[in-house]
Amino acid sequence: MLVVTTENVPGHQVVQVKGQVFGLVVRSRGIGGNMMAGIRSLVGGEIHEYTQMLEEARRHALDRLVSNAKMMGANAVLMMRFDSAEIGQTMSEIVAYGTAVVLDPPT
Repeated sequence: MLVVTTENVPGHQVVQVKGQVFGLVVRSRGIGGNMMAGIRSLVGGEIHEYTQMLEEARRHALDRLVSNAKMMGANAVLMMRFDSAEIGQTMSEIVAYGTAVVLDPPT
């Protein structure tokens, strides 16, 4: 599955637009991770616990996006983007979204 952030793919033509596709993940750190992150926030710098959590969440959101695009019969996703939000004070939502399409073989 080709996933790109661009409107088109050089050498390919969109032959069918399947529609909007997304992958959604909501994650929360455990109490231990939140406590450690709180301590790190006092001294400043990168909070590795949250960085790791968000990297994993993005990967899972992208995997779900690809799975949903395949179910729609697409072979590519164009204009892929990530978005995120906080839910309460302990949860993060990550969504990957784009347009599922069928591309012809390269010319």
